[in-house]
Amino acid sequence: MQTNNTLRIHAYGGPAVAQIDQVPVPTPETGQVLVQVTAAGVNGLDWKIRDGLVRDVFQLALPATLGIELAGVVVGTGPGATRFAAGDRVMGSLGGLGAYATFVTVDEAKLCRIPASLTDVTAAALPVASLTAWQALRAAGELRPGQRILIHGAAGGVGGFAVQFAKAAGATVYATASGASRTHVLGLGADEVIDRHAERFEDRLQQIDLVLDLVGGETLDRSWSVLAPGGAIVSTAAPDIGQRAPAGHRGLWFMMRPDAAQLRQIADAVAAGTLRSTLAETVGLAGLSAAIERNKQGHAPGKIVFDLSL
Repeated sequence: MQTNNTLRIHAYGGPAVAQIDQVPVPTPETGQVLVQVTAAGVNGLDWKIRDGLVRDVFQLALPATLGIELAGVVVGTGPGATRFAAGDRVMGSLGGLGAYATFVTVDEAKLCRIPASLTDVTAAALPVASLTAWQALRAAGELRPGQRILIHGAAGGVGGFAVQFAKAAGATVYATASGASRTHVLGLGADEVIDRHAERFEDRLQQIDLVLDLVGGETLDRSWSVLAPGGAIVSTAAPDIGQRAPAGHRGLWFMMRPDAAQLRQIADAVAAGTLRSTLAETVGLAGLSAAIERNKQGHAPGKIVFDLSL
């Protein structure tokens, strides 16, 4: 019998509630494929779900397997699934949980093929971060050349892609990050990087057309004062942004939607070297729970990836 190792939570809480369990290999249903996972990206949503911070938004039946994006190999297909065949290397965002497992069933419409020149680890770092950045930057309206865009949390996976996408659209890009990440974020194309530990961005910036908030908390609350008339804040970190917005200000909470076609375009750009993806570290199953906690507490620029070969 094939072993299906998973990282699951049986209750809400800190790192100790996540444990490695063996569960049956799932059977693909109509329109699904069975994927043997080779790598999976670590995301902030992992610890937010684990800690119970978004339990009102993501209502789970516990125990639940964490992980929301993956790369792997198709090993089986369900009825009506025709896009992929056994042996195809695929990547994608699940639009739900379950990626931290040896075998996962996925709707084939959420997956795309991995470009031949990309490793599975590189591919696993792309779906959530790149699609979130692309879609969130446009959630308040299409980007226009000359816009002034402020990105909070610019050194992370989403932030790094957002800096590149905003700059490519012709925006002037301001970013907040730690001082240690300044050179990295400037290298991605930011026009100015403000050290979030040493400076107050609102003392230096005004007339910002769009704030992309990947941090939440008091960073979000301080951001209203820098908006230009008609400007907006799009947050991936604060589901209650609508209630927190001062009168006359526009705030939108954003959740990424799986988009296989857009993901393949982004992956092709990474493969061609015109778009940069940064890996912070790779970990094996034994170190995955600790890696989720490092995502919460802060880590090197880029994305942590769970590599099942380790």
